[in-house]
Order: sequence, then structure tokens, then C-alpha cells
Amino acid sequence: MTRNARTQDKRPTLCHAGADAPERSDASERARTDNFSARTRSNAQRRATGARFEAHALAFLRRERLELVARNVHCRGGELDLVMRERDGTLVFVEVRARARPEFGGAAASVGWRKQQRVLRAARYFLATWRTGDANERPGTPPACRFDVIAFESGRLVWLRDAFHAQADES
Repeated sequence: MTRNARTQDKRPTLCHAGADAPERSDASERARTDNFSARTRSNAQRRATGARFEAHALAFLRRERLELVARNVHCRGGELDLVMRERDGTLVFVEVRARARPEFGGAAASVGWRKQQRVLRAARYFLATWRTGDANERPGTPPACRFDVIAFESGRLVWLRDAFHAQADES
């Protein structure tokens, strides 16, 4: 046996299910030995829950006669849940938040300064890359914009129109 073969045999495995680990067919047993499965499952559940609330908010806004422009716009450092257009042409950037319990101020209060900055960054990215296809639109002229929050407080939808503003002195 060579020296490398001997040291390889004595090294601990780097994962929980090494070569000498018994095969487990039960998914719950696998979940107990895998550090990442619980986190992955909860993130997937969280995303699915968020998608359901976004779909509910979208249906509500469509009933209010707003038109969907885009959803889940991602950029470095930010994301837009929904981008809608008012009948007057105003672009509405909508942040959807949900909380089961009103602790720590509830869903609306969770859109603090940091979250607002992330939404503003994503809105700037969206405006820089988005084209309407309207021949009458002058290039370089951004449309009127508004930032709304749809908060689900204990299952009840609350629409906060013009919830926050972009400051002129921000970078």
C-alpha cells in the first residue's frame, strides 16, 4: 500500500454521507444528516408563499385597472416584485410584503429605509433598460413613477399608494 493510499484511508470524509456511510432510503433520515435540506426546504416554501401573495396582489391590482408590465425584476442589489402601469401612464413599482403576525410593526413597517433603497436601485435599473416600444416616447425622458406597497397584515390586503419617494440627493 502506498503512502498516499494510507493517508487517504485515515482522512475523515468531507460530507455527511461518506463512502463508508450506510445507504439511507428514508427521506426524513436523509434530511437529518444533511445540513442544507432543511434550509433549502424552508427557502422553497418561503418563495412559494411569496409567489402566492404576489399573485394575489397582481389580481387585486388588475381589478383596480392597472396593467402588468413586469414581475420579479432582479438586478444586483435589488428586486422589483411587480411593475404596473396606471391608466394615465404612470409606472408603479410595487413591493409586496406579508406577515402572519403584527409583531415588529407588521408587513408595512418591514419596508424600511434599506428595503426602499433596494427597490429604488432596482427601479433605476429597470428604467435604464426598459423600452416601451411607444413611438411617441422621447428617449431619455423617464415616465412618471410611483412606489407602492401592498402589505398583507394577518391575511388582510392593505394598499399603500405612493408609500415612499426617491430622494433627489441619493446616489
